[in-house]
Amino acid sequence: MKKILHISKYYYPFRGGTEQIAKDCVNALKNDYEQKVICFNHEKKDYNDYIDDVEIIRCGCFAKLFSQSLSISYAKKLKQVIESFKPDIIIFHYPNPFVASLLLRYISKNSKLVIYWHLDIVKQKLLGKLFSNQNKKLINKSNKIIATSPNYIEGSAWLSSAKEKCVVIPNCINEKRLEPTEESNKIAKKIKEDNKGKTICVAVGRHTEYKGFEYLIKASKLLDNKFQIFIIGKGELTDKLKKEAANDEKVRFLGVVSDDELKAYYSAMDIYCFPSITKNEAFGLALAEAMYFGKPAVTFNIKGSGVNYVCLKNVNGIEVENKNIVEYANAIKRLANDEKLRDNMGNEGKNRVISNFLYTQFKDNITKAVMELF
Repeated sequence: MKKILHISKYYYPFRGGTEQIAKDCVNALKNDYEQKVICFNHEKKDYNDYIDDVEIIRCGCFAKLFSQSLSISYAKKLKQVIESFKPDIIIFHYPNPFVASLLLRYISKNSKLVIYWHLDIVKQKLLGKLFSNQNKKLINKSNKIIATSPNYIEGSAWLSSAKEKCVVIPNCINEKRLEPTEESNKIAKKIKEDNKGKTICVAVGRHTEYKGFEYLIKASKLLDNKFQIFIIGKGELTDKLKKEAANDEKVRFLGVVSDDELKAYYSAMDIYCFPSITKNEAFGLALAEAMYFGKPAVTFNIKGSGVNYVCLKNVNGIEVENKNIVEYANAIKRLANDEKLRDNMGNEGKNRVISNFLYTQFKDNITKAVMELF
């Protein structure tokens, strides 16, 4: 049986987009390959465990620098696992510059390298320049590069320079997690009753700069009281966002919610608001989840991001000029005033997710990409 080593920044039960994709990738391949995962532990200690019968090697993290985890033990552990496990394929989840430097040093000539390119280093421009030479070496060493959308290939200077190595594998939603339950239906009914006569808008995501929640809050101030906007999630900007919305009764912050509550708000909403503003939002899993519930979305145009690949302009949502709060508010109003448009776009969105962004398609795409390396 061929062997695959997955290198992810963190791994389940740590919750994050990259970590979920890494787990999906492992599960998609587990019946056909022997696999191991090496990652950071969010605490200082090292330990190994097993998830889905796959060994997870976790290296203690003592600090973070520019969002990059640092570990004393990682170099030794990576060298050991490459030498002892002898992987036929290494799947490296990018970006992870500290580990990339070690990987380039220790990778065997007998191992094929797949770079799972989640996003460019955008926010830390100095780091992007610093690791420019490292990126060139990684791309040259790679046998295949996985991108999450064709938009990102075109919009990334790195990926567009290596198109011949790139393959598009869209991210997938967890449709089992999104199946309605008796409890979620009960909560959804109450949300609708409590907001009778209002257009319910929902936004989900970590409260960080690139998610653009401040623009949604500013757009809300251009709407009348017939709207109710629920923001789900939290992050380093939560307090700042609450201050921005302090005098706006239309905006309510719900924090982190249970799966049943999340499904209830997806079910009860009329419009999904996805105000991300930069390429750090490479795809938009929450956007795909909302579309799965048959609801239209309002997005900004983000050059080179997969957001506008997931949600197609004037097909399953309305796309407006980036950071333009007037256009964003007008798009929400347009959908609120046109039930037929909401239904049509919602149905188109659900069909797009079912056809492209479910685990079934993801598994087929990953399996094919790996098989082509042999």
